[in-house]
Order: sequence, then structure tokens, then C-alpha cells
Amino acid sequence: MRKLLFLVVAAVLALAASQAVAADTVALPKGYEKWEKSKEKVVNDKKSLFYGIHYIYVDKKAMKTYKTGGAYPEGGRFVVVFFNIKEEGGKQVRGKKNMIVLMQKEKKQQATGGWLFAGFNPDGKPSGVDPVKNCFECHEKEAKDRDYVISTYADFK
Repeated sequence: MRKLLFLVVAAVLALAASQAVAADTVALPKGYEKWEKSKEKVVNDKKSLFYGIHYIYVDKKAMKTYKTGGAYPEGGRFVVVFFNIKEEGGKQVRGKKNMIVLMQKEKKQQATGGWLFAGFNPDGKPSGVDPVKNCFECHEKEAKDRDYVISTYADFK
């Protein structure tokens, strides 16, 4: 019985580790800049993780559901690109790119509501963001009823 319990615990730990590693080894989708792009969003709250100017890119697979609502199809993707804010001539304008985030529908990612979350540095290399603490906790709190997608199409255009 102890041996069986040990094997079950080991399998669960291996599964959790493989899901965490998957988020660290995923790459940014090539050509995401050609997907539909949102209008500029400015978050002025310096305490917010999302402080800055950002744009949302949505692939064709996710866009249909983004417009109409409901559950997203497997493989649907969002990429959010964040820029610092700088002052220029008394106006807030886009500064340097500071972060890129990928949200991709993957049912096997059970710890994060069926979504893979991955963060990237401005150069596109994985940032090591914690998909549960840094991403999913907010998505679960703010958008559980929208398949964990915080933004809406109304905010997009």
C-alpha cells in the first residue's frame, strides 16, 4: 500500500512539474504581430502589475469566441505586449517594451483553468513568471465566467 501511495504521489508531482516546465519552455508564436490588434490601453496605477501601455493580439482561432463569448477552442491564443510609460511634451507615450505574455488554451493545464500562461522578457525569452501566482489567480477572480479571459471584445476595439 505504501508503495502504491508513493507511486501516485510521484506521478502527481511529475505531472505538476511537467506542466510548470511547459510554461517555461514555450515560445512566443511566430507572426503574432499580424493577428488582430487591440487599441492602446493605458494603465496608470503604478502599483498594478499591468502598469504601462499595452496591446492585445488575438489569433483567428480565439477571435470568434472573443467576439461572441463562451468557451474558447483548444489552441486559441492571446499575446499581450506591455510597454513602459514615458512623458513626452506633457503627454504619456509608449516607452520601452518591458514584458510579453502568452495565454493559450490547453485543456491539460488544469491548475490554470485549461490555459497555459507564459511570460517573456522584451527580447522574447521566457521570464520565469509563475503561471498560477502571477497570472491565473487574477484571471480566476476577475473572469471565471468568461473562460478566464479578463479583457472583452468591447475593450479591444
